[in-house]
Amino acid sequence: MLPKRLAAPLLAIVLVSGCGSGSGELTVRGGDPVPAPAEDVQGRWWTWASSEPEETNPVADPTGRFCDRNQPEDVWFLAGTFGGTVKRTCGVPADRPIVVPLVNLVADRASCTSFMATAEGSATLDGNEIAPERLERDGVSVTGVEGNPLTGASGSQDYYACGLWVRLPPLEPGEHTLVVRGSSEDFEVGVDYTITVGTAPRA
Repeated sequence: MLPKRLAAPLLAIVLVSGCGSGSGELTVRGGDPVPAPAEDVQGRWWTWASSEPEETNPVADPTGRFCDRNQPEDVWFLAGTFGGTVKRTCGVPADRPIVVPLVNLVADRASCTSFMATAEGSATLDGNEIAPERLERDGVSVTGVEGNPLTGASGSQDYYACGLWVRLPPLEPGEHTLVVRGSSEDFEVGVDYTITVGTAPRA
């Protein structure tokens, strides 16, 4: 995550229409393609990340204590940091795909172009490398609460978003290790996630 540029917040993630893998799928090396979640992933992620004040915000969280705040019903969002590396523990339902940025930004179009010119990232799940998706200059609308550390204001605001993303299918019940790293110019971010996936509820 990164501090906002201009009127934008820190972390940034942009899903650009027509950008990224081009096929609408991400592939875990050695595994099957991962269906892309429906809708505007980046705009939704930004609204999620902006929906808590700094004290309980999942981006500012050093341990994963607040990773379950305001999660939608069809996907589970994970956060990076505002710089530096942390270790987090997070419980995730068994039936949720997971979305996490490696490095991202919300700003104007020119800033996203500059940011993505040096953006790099990597991710591993249980030691297996995951191919990230590159998303550039996507227009997003973000709705935040007062005092959130991303947009800094309540209400809806429009931005361009950009970044490197990983999207995963629902994981098997049990414990998993997800390691994400990202950088752009001299900004670096990293999270070592210990994810405990619960048993899916009986029908």
